[in-house]
Amino acid sequence: MANKKKVIATGFEPFGKHAVNSSWVAVQLMVHVGVSGLATTVALEQCGHNKGYKRLDNCSFCPASQCCMDSGPDCIRSVLDMDTVCERVNDSGLGVTVSVSKDAGRYLCDYTYYTSLYLGQGHSAFIHVPPLGKPYSSQDLGRALQAAIQEMLKLLELDHKHNKHCNHKHEHQHQHY
Repeated sequence: MANKKKVIATGFEPFGKHAVNSSWVAVQLMVHVGVSGLATTVALEQCGHNKGYKRLDNCSFCPASQCCMDSGPDCIRSVLDMDTVCERVNDSGLGVTVSVSKDAGRYLCDYTYYTSLYLGQGHSAFIHVPPLGKPYSSQDLGRALQAAIQEMLKLLELDHKHNKHCNHKHEHQHQHY
């Protein structure tokens, strides 16, 4: 079996004479995955939070303002409907339970997710997985992540097709909690 490679894809915003940067169009979704000692399911995080960061990270750092972006909204929702993704994955008979969470923990995961949502205008996802063997194997988690990401991509494709055929503009709105 060949060694599997990991790839991180990035896209960039418009610049110069490029009103639309094709690299950003090609890479429209950043998916982050983190472990949670509290999780017993694969948890799809619906939103990221800006304030309440009080715990020190592994380098003993914590933002002095205890927030991600000083001028940012308190909460940013992903453009993806995680309830729909969750329902579709659970209905697929995968054997791994998926749930939706609205609190990524106000630590590195939440900080990363909020920052990604802020910079990507909501085009981001964060998935929390439980520790290995509690109760799922790495293969179980891999299958669940693959299924969830595939459902996310289907939702984005449907949204893209819908917007392409509409005559009016759609605006992404951030909901605040």
